[in-house]
Amino acid sequence: MIGTIINVATILAGGLLGMFLGSKLKDRLKHTVVNGLGLFTFSYAISLFLKTENALIVLGSLLIGMLLGEWWKIEDGLTQLGVRLEARFNRNNGIEGSARFIKGFLTSTLLFIIGPMAILGSIQDGLTGNFDTLLIKAILDGFAAMAFASSLGVGVLFSALPVFVYQGGITLLAQQVEKIATPEMMNELTATGGVILAGLAISNILEIKKIRTGSFLPALLIAPLIVLIISIIK
Repeated sequence: MIGTIINVATILAGGLLGMFLGSKLKDRLKHTVVNGLGLFTFSYAISLFLKTENALIVLGSLLIGMLLGEWWKIEDGLTQLGVRLEARFNRNNGIEGSARFIKGFLTSTLLFIIGPMAILGSIQDGLTGNFDTLLIKAILDGFAAMAFASSLGVGVLFSALPVFVYQGGITLLAQQVEKIATPEMMNELTATGGVILAGLAISNILEIKKIRTGSFLPALLIAPLIVLIISIIK
């Protein structure tokens, strides 16, 4: 859990620093920083997708995951959570301030929990106590939180809560994961996460086209399950 705690701390520190600098930075500079982060995220997402050994598994995972996500209304649930937090901690900022809070919460939450570093780092931390991977992720998340908070505000800080629950939960379940996980499962999970990250970059960071990225999150569970089923059939 040490790695996750450090990760959460850097998100909060980066977010607070970003909010402090936000009023001192020109809008043009903040916009450029966010766009740079969006381009990096998109490029990184492509590199993750290229790890796949079977693109059809990724496609199937995304389709099944999307159907489950829409059925379970994950995107709507994340939005409602953001609304409740905004109503509790960010009152009297009007409609524009509310939308800004929710966007900051959703964007940063999805960015911080998607990707192999969150999963692999948490497993490594739980099994061996080595949190080097999560430490690297913490540094990246800290800079990302600073960039987002400078333009999107306090909603970014609240992304630390789902990060703690998500990564902490994986760490606690690491022993069980070790018994069934294979390199093939992790490759397809990583590739699937890459596609979702690309959607996040396009929708929430670069704002090219709106995509209900949260609805695709179940695909991260479906991908290794498909690999397991195929291995059993073979």
